[in-house]
Amino acid sequence: MKETAVIRSLAALAQEARLRTFRALVVAGPEGLTPSVLAEQLGIAANTLSFHLKELTNAELISQERQGRNLVYRASFEAMNSLLGYLTENCCQGTVCSPASAASCHC
Repeated sequence: MKETAVIRSLAALAQEARLRTFRALVVAGPEGLTPSVLAEQLGIAANTLSFHLKELTNAELISQERQGRNLVYRASFEAMNSLLGYLTENCCQGTVCSPASAASCHC
């Protein structure tokens, strides 16, 4: 993953409503959720949620698909895994971290 994409992803997630939205979509899995379900679940106004969904989409952390009259949003598990891979790429100096070494890892 390129650093510019990492920065864009982290910036998008560095806001409480967007982080909560992304986590809700991760929990929902491949079926995704409609904006109305997300707004109700998270207690976020529809117009505010729309802004946050746009930011997450621009960061390529989520995707949207039209199903009839509804939009369905889904977490991009590929982008999430790429971000996690980038963040942990050199953890423990490239060796597999055991639970004990991960707790004391300063990488």
